[in-house]
Parts: sequence; structure tokens; C-alpha cells
Amino acid sequence: MLRKPIEGYLDIERASKPEKLPVVFTKEETKLILSFLEGTPFLMAGLLYGSGLRLMECVRLRVKDLDFHSRQIIVRDGKGNKDRATMFPDTLIDPLQAHLQRVKAIHNKDLSEGFGRVYLPYALARKYTNAEREWIWQYIFPAKKRSIDPRSDMERRHHISESVLQRAVKRAIINADVTKLGSCHTLRHSFATHLLENGYDIRTVQDLLGHKDLRTTMIYTPLESQKSFMVYQERTNQ
Repeated sequence: MLRKPIEGYLDIERASKPEKLPVVFTKEETKLILSFLEGTPFLMAGLLYGSGLRLMECVRLRVKDLDFHSRQIIVRDGKGNKDRATMFPDTLIDPLQAHLQRVKAIHNKDLSEGFGRVYLPYALARKYTNAEREWIWQYIFPAKKRSIDPRSDMERRHHISESVLQRAVKRAIINADVTKLGSCHTLRHSFATHLLENGYDIRTVQDLLGHKDLRTTMIYTPLESQKSFMVYQERTNQ
């Protein structure tokens, strides 16, 4: 801050974040929690657990990001502004198709009333001038009401608020009598843990989660595996 060189030798260690184990639901707990959800919150929570999405990645999904034919979901501008592909849970294909039909009816009604625009990042809005009205750019989980976008003063239909899902999942955890301090993100933790328990390769899980460093994914493995990995890393770096 002062832009002055530090004189002398300072034996200072870089502060490190304390390591914390993630809260994980068992498969039975996850199934029970999801059973207490319905409608849009059920679909969104199902994607957090079935695809390993982060909360805001799920909220910001657009129609074009669902690939029903290839059974995959494309996450755009995820953490670190990276794109990635993840799995599409088979159990949600039919419910999501039915959901999209209802959303498209809402979009068509907005268009007939002179609206139907959706927010696009500035570069995309400039490149695709008519895209904001197109169906493929609409949010999969839109808000119930249109609102004024403060960036443009235009009336648009934004995506649903993340707090809607957060509250619904919190209630479901309580109703399911699960005695863990869980949240929406716990469903993502459970996705990774259960994949590893089912024999998935950790590199595959890393790609599905969008982790830059494999060590981040290692928190979902047993402690013995973590120790073995750290020993391997130390030998590799020597």
C-alpha cells in the first residue's frame, strides 16, 4: 500500500486456509430430501445433485444449454469463466421437457404482449441483435413476474431468484428430519462423493465439477486416498 521496500529478512509463512470436510448426504438422505420438493425447486435440486451444478450455474441455465439428444448439460461461464459439459440425469429428461413446454408458453405470451426480451451480456447482445427475444436464449427457470432491468430500464423476465431454491431445500432438509447442516451446495458435494463411491475415476469427477486443481476434488475421497495422493505429489515434485 505504501509502495516502500521492506528492509531486512522476514521469516513469514503464508497463511493457509483451514481444511474443512464437506457435508455430504447419504444416497438415502438425498432421495428423502428430494421427495419433499416439487415443481421448479425439485427440478433445480435434481440438477444440483444429478449434474453437480453450482447454485448460480443452475439458476442461469438457458434453453440452449440442455442437450437432450447427447444427454449432457453445457455450463457457460462457470467459476473462473470456464465452460464445461456435465451429465444429464435420465430421471429429469421427461420432467424438464414438460417444464420447458410451460416456460415456452409463458415466453410466447410475453412476446404477444410486446415483451419477451431476456438479459444478454453486452458482447452477446451487440453480436446477436435479435437474440434477446429468441427462445433458445431464454432462462430455463424464469421468474414469475417481469421486472425492470436497472442496466437498461427495459422490462424483462429475469431468471428465478436463487433464494427460492435455498429456502425450499432448507425446508426439505428439516421435513426429511436429516440432522446435518446441509444446503443447496451439499447436493453438489453428494453428487461428487456418490460418483466416486460408484467407481468413477477422480479425473472424470474433476471435469464434471469444473475443478481446476485435482486437490480440490480430493476432499471427496477417503482420508487414506488423500494421504496417498499427497505422497505421490511430493515425489513427483522432487
